[in-house]
Amino acid sequence: MISDQEILNASILIVDDLEANVQLLEKMLRKAGYLHVTSTMDPRAVCTLHRDNHYDLILLDLQMPGMNGFQVMEGLKEVEIDGYVPILVITAHSIHKQLALGSGAKDFISKPFDLMEIKTRIHNMLEVRLLYAKLEDSNKMLESLALHDALTGLPNRRLLMDRLSSAIAHARRNKHDMAVMYLDLDGFKQINDTLGHAVGDTLLSMIGARLVSAVRQEDTVARLGGDEFVIVLWELNHGDGVDKPVSKVIQAVSQPFSIQGRSVSMTASAGVGIYPTHGEDAETLMKNADMALYEAKRKGKNGYCIATRTDPLAVAVVDATCPHRTESLMEMKAGKYDD
Repeated sequence: MISDQEILNASILIVDDLEANVQLLEKMLRKAGYLHVTSTMDPRAVCTLHRDNHYDLILLDLQMPGMNGFQVMEGLKEVEIDGYVPILVITAHSIHKQLALGSGAKDFISKPFDLMEIKTRIHNMLEVRLLYAKLEDSNKMLESLALHDALTGLPNRRLLMDRLSSAIAHARRNKHDMAVMYLDLDGFKQINDTLGHAVGDTLLSMIGARLVSAVRQEDTVARLGGDEFVIVLWELNHGDGVDKPVSKVIQAVSQPFSIQGRSVSMTASAGVGIYPTHGEDAETLMKNADMALYEAKRKGKNGYCIATRTDPLAVAVVDATCPHRTESLMEMKAGKYDD
């Protein structure tokens, strides 16, 4: 529901070329308790004013010299960002009422003015407008929740796969490399068991923020759930390859966190898949990065491995900090890493 105070706090623009009408409407609205009332006698200024202020209601006279109300409404359709133009037209001609409603007006006020009718129509229209705005906000929130992790605010798997597909398409079109980094925290279960889930949740949120700070603005950091994160490196710099950005991420996580007055340490292991070497689609690239993560865990954690083959049944990996070795996926699965 919309409260009376919310309605009185709404922003209103009066548009009329007659000063007497403007003064009458302003006096009536202010006496009724409306706090944000603005007016103009220049119809050509309306679109700019609305673009800058996004009024909740526009009281618009239809008969004005230079630019009539119908022309103003056409201009407002291009300005209004959410498609809902809150216009209450003012007219003395009954034929104009239907034309105005067909042109996008939501309601009308007849001349000569009936002040009680004006107040009622304004109140009712503002209630609908503000309800519409709340519904839009609610829909945006639901859409955001559907695409983002509730704890960290990072993209979830659904949004990640969309961003990853876009990054692959961009890399293919521009003939450059990009990478997927599959990240898993080392020993996170122990944090929950010893310090509690509240500390664990705080730590996950802090790690998410630190990961975002460690990569470029165009890269995507997502949380898949639990203590698993995925980073899409939009484009690899020639010469540096993937080692520099991945090392930066691993190092960022390893710095101590201060939570509830205590220092909490955490490390992470990661597996990396590079487009197009380790896959030319999102699913294959994610799978090979995940398999490389198995190897990073097996080699002592707090490091990373890079997949070197694309065959999902025999993924070979190399760790930049350990001796090169290869293992089949079957061997890795047999010894799935512990948390």
